[in-house]
Amino acid sequence: MAISNPQVKEEFDKYENKLNKAFDHLKSEFLSIRAGRANPQVLNKITVDYYGTPTQLSQMATITVPEARMLVISLYDVSMLREVVKAINASDIGINPTDDGKTIRLVFPQLTEERRRDLTKQVKKISEETKVVLRNERRDIMDSLKKLKKDNIVTEDEVSSYEKDIQKTLDKFIECVDKLLKDKEAEILEI
Repeated sequence: MAISNPQVKEEFDKYENKLNKAFDHLKSEFLSIRAGRANPQVLNKITVDYYGTPTQLSQMATITVPEARMLVISLYDVSMLREVVKAINASDIGINPTDDGKTIRLVFPQLTEERRRDLTKQVKKISEETKVVLRNERRDIMDSLKKLKKDNIVTEDEVSSYEKDIQKTLDKFIECVDKLLKDKEAEILEI
Protein backbone atom coordinates (compact mmCIF):
# COMPACT_ATOMS: atom_id res chain seq x y z
CA MET A 1 0.00 0.00 0.00
CA ALA A 2 1.38 3.35 -1.03
CA ILE A 3 0.44 6.06 1.43
CA SER A 4 1.21 9.59 0.31
CA ASN A 5 -0.08 11.44 3.38
CA PRO A 6 2.75 11.64 5.98
CA GLN A 7 0.36 11.71 8.96
CA VAL A 8 -1.45 8.60 7.77
CA LYS A 9 1.87 6.92 6.98
CA GLU A 10 3.05 7.63 10.53
CA GLU A 11 -0.17 6.13 11.97
CA PHE A 12 0.23 3.01 9.81
CA ASP A 13 3.85 2.60 10.89
CA LYS A 14 2.85 2.85 14.56
CA TYR A 15 0.01 0.37 13.97
CA GLU A 16 2.26 -2.23 12.36
CA ASN A 17 4.93 -1.72 15.02
CA LYS A 18 2.39 -2.35 17.80
CA LEU A 19 1.07 -5.46 16.02
CA ASN A 20 4.63 -6.78 15.69
CA LYS A 21 5.29 -6.15 19.39
CA ALA A 22 2.12 -8.03 20.39
CA PHE A 23 3.08 -10.96 18.15
CA ASP A 24 6.65 -11.03 19.48
CA HIS A 25 5.27 -11.04 23.02
CA LEU A 26 3.08 -14.02 22.15
CA LYS A 27 6.09 -15.89 20.78
CA SER A 28 8.08 -15.24 23.95
CA GLU A 29 5.12 -16.36 26.09
CA PHE A 30 4.87 -19.59 24.11
CA LEU A 31 8.60 -20.22 24.47
CA SER A 32 8.29 -20.02 28.25
CA ILE A 33 5.61 -22.75 28.33
CA ARG A 34 7.24 -26.11 28.73
CA ALA A 35 6.02 -28.97 26.60
CA GLY A 36 7.80 -32.00 28.05
CA ARG A 37 11.19 -31.18 26.55
CA ALA A 38 13.93 -29.22 28.23
CA ASN A 39 13.82 -25.65 27.01
CA PRO A 40 16.05 -22.97 28.57
CA GLN A 41 13.43 -20.31 27.76
CA VAL A 42 11.23 -21.58 30.62
CA LEU A 43 13.73 -19.90 32.92
CA ASN A 44 13.55 -16.49 31.18
CA LYS A 45 11.10 -14.99 33.66
CA ILE A 46 12.97 -16.14 36.77
CA THR A 47 14.76 -13.35 38.59
CA VAL A 48 17.03 -13.77 41.60
CA ASP A 49 17.91 -11.19 44.25
CA TYR A 50 21.60 -10.86 43.41
CA TYR A 51 23.12 -8.69 46.14
CA GLY A 52 20.06 -6.45 46.26
CA THR A 53 19.47 -6.31 42.51
CA PRO A 54 16.79 -8.40 40.77
CA THR A 55 18.78 -10.25 38.10
CA GLN A 56 17.61 -12.67 35.42
CA LEU A 57 18.85 -16.21 35.96
CA SER A 58 20.24 -16.33 32.42
CA GLN A 59 22.62 -13.47 33.32
CA MET A 60 23.94 -15.31 36.37
CA ALA A 61 24.58 -18.75 34.91
CA THR A 62 25.24 -20.94 31.95
CA ILE A 63 22.18 -23.03 31.11
CA THR A 64 22.78 -26.19 29.10
CA VAL A 65 20.60 -29.03 27.80
CA PRO A 66 22.65 -32.24 28.22
CA GLU A 67 19.62 -34.49 27.62
CA ALA A 68 16.23 -34.02 25.98
CA ARG A 69 14.47 -33.63 29.33
CA MET A 70 17.13 -32.03 31.53
CA LEU A 71 18.55 -28.56 32.08
CA VAL A 72 21.81 -27.97 33.92
CA ILE A 73 22.42 -24.56 35.47
CA SER A 74 26.06 -23.70 36.24
CA LEU A 75 26.23 -20.51 38.27
CA TYR A 76 29.04 -18.00 37.81
CA ASP A 77 28.83 -17.24 41.55
CA VAL A 78 28.27 -20.54 43.41
CA SER A 79 27.43 -18.65 46.63
CA MET A 80 24.07 -17.76 45.04
CA LEU A 81 23.04 -21.43 44.71
CA ARG A 82 20.46 -21.36 47.53
CA GLU A 83 18.92 -18.11 46.26
CA VAL A 84 18.58 -19.54 42.74
CA VAL A 85 16.98 -22.76 44.05
CA LYS A 86 14.52 -20.64 46.07
CA ALA A 87 13.67 -18.53 43.01
CA ILE A 88 13.07 -21.63 40.86
CA ASN A 89 10.85 -23.16 43.54
CA ALA A 90 8.91 -19.89 43.85
CA SER A 91 8.33 -19.70 40.08
CA ASP A 92 5.43 -21.48 38.41
CA ILE A 93 7.39 -23.79 36.12
CA GLY A 94 6.40 -26.83 38.19
CA ILE A 95 9.83 -28.49 38.36
CA ASN A 96 11.78 -29.15 41.54
CA PRO A 97 15.46 -28.33 41.21
CA THR A 98 18.16 -30.61 42.58
CA ASP A 99 21.65 -29.37 43.34
CA ASP A 100 24.99 -30.97 44.16
CA GLY A 101 26.51 -27.85 45.73
CA LYS A 102 27.91 -26.60 42.41
CA THR A 103 25.25 -27.03 39.73
CA ILE A 104 21.45 -27.21 39.60
CA ARG A 105 19.61 -29.83 37.60
CA LEU A 106 16.04 -29.54 36.39
CA VAL A 107 14.54 -32.80 35.14
CA PHE A 108 11.40 -32.31 33.07
CA PRO A 109 8.90 -35.09 33.79
CA GLN A 110 6.74 -36.58 31.08
CA LEU A 111 3.55 -34.58 30.81
CA THR A 112 0.35 -36.28 31.92
CA GLU A 113 -2.72 -36.14 29.71
CA GLU A 114 -4.38 -33.76 32.18
CA ARG A 115 -1.35 -31.44 32.20
CA ARG A 116 -1.29 -31.44 28.39
CA ARG A 117 -4.95 -30.37 28.33
CA ASP A 118 -4.22 -27.63 30.89
CA LEU A 119 -1.28 -26.34 28.82
CA THR A 120 -3.42 -26.41 25.68
CA LYS A 121 -6.07 -24.30 27.43
CA GLN A 122 -3.35 -21.94 28.63
CA VAL A 123 -1.89 -21.37 25.15
CA LYS A 124 -5.39 -20.85 23.69
CA LYS A 125 -6.11 -18.25 26.37
CA ILE A 126 -2.82 -16.44 25.70
CA SER A 127 -3.45 -16.41 21.94
CA GLU A 128 -6.99 -15.06 22.46
CA GLU A 129 -5.60 -12.29 24.66
CA THR A 130 -3.14 -11.44 21.89
CA LYS A 131 -5.97 -11.29 19.34
CA VAL A 132 -7.82 -8.87 21.62
CA VAL A 133 -4.71 -6.67 21.77
CA LEU A 134 -4.43 -6.79 17.96
CA ARG A 135 -8.10 -5.82 17.54
CA ASN A 136 -7.68 -2.98 20.05
CA GLU A 137 -4.81 -1.65 17.96
CA ARG A 138 -7.08 -1.74 14.89
CA ARG A 139 -9.72 0.22 16.81
CA ASP A 140 -7.11 2.81 17.82
CA ILE A 141 -5.88 3.43 14.28
CA MET A 142 -9.47 3.59 13.00
CA ASP A 143 -10.15 6.29 15.62
CA SER A 144 -7.02 8.14 14.47
CA LEU A 145 -8.20 8.01 10.86
CA LYS A 146 -11.63 9.33 11.83
CA LYS A 147 -9.95 12.21 13.65
CA LEU A 148 -7.85 12.97 10.56
CA LYS A 149 -11.03 12.93 8.45
CA LYS A 150 -12.76 15.24 10.92
CA ASP A 151 -9.78 17.61 10.67
CA ASN A 152 -10.12 17.49 6.83
CA ILE A 153 -6.67 15.94 6.41
CA VAL A 154 -8.04 12.88 4.57
CA THR A 155 -11.23 12.29 2.58
CA GLU A 156 -14.00 9.79 3.18
CA ASP A 157 -12.80 7.70 0.22
CA GLU A 158 -9.25 7.62 1.54
CA VAL A 159 -10.48 6.54 4.97
CA SER A 160 -12.47 3.72 3.37
CA SER A 161 -9.42 2.58 1.41
CA TYR A 162 -7.16 2.78 4.48
CA GLU A 163 -9.66 0.80 6.57
CA LYS A 164 -9.45 -2.07 4.07
CA ASP A 165 -5.64 -2.02 4.32
CA ILE A 166 -5.84 -1.94 8.11
CA GLN A 167 -8.15 -4.96 8.10
CA LYS A 168 -5.89 -6.88 5.69
CA THR A 169 -2.91 -6.25 7.97
CA LEU A 170 -4.88 -7.37 11.03
CA ASP A 171 -6.08 -10.52 9.23
CA LYS A 172 -2.48 -11.37 8.34
CA PHE A 173 -1.40 -11.08 11.99
CA ILE A 174 -4.37 -13.09 13.29
CA GLU A 175 -3.53 -15.81 10.76
CA CYS A 176 0.03 -15.86 12.14
CA VAL A 177 -1.30 -16.10 15.72
CA ASP A 178 -3.52 -19.04 14.72
CA LYS A 179 -0.61 -20.83 13.04
CA LEU A 180 1.63 -20.29 16.07
CA LEU A 181 -1.15 -21.61 18.33
CA LYS A 182 -1.66 -24.67 16.14
CA ASP A 183 2.09 -25.43 16.18
CA LYS A 184 2.33 -24.99 19.96
CA GLU A 185 -0.71 -27.23 20.55
CA ALA A 186 0.87 -29.91 18.36
CA GLU A 187 4.11 -29.61 20.35
CA ILE A 188 2.24 -29.94 23.66
CA LEU A 189 0.15 -32.90 22.55
CA GLU A 190 3.14 -34.70 20.99
CA ILE A 191 4.10 -37.71 23.11
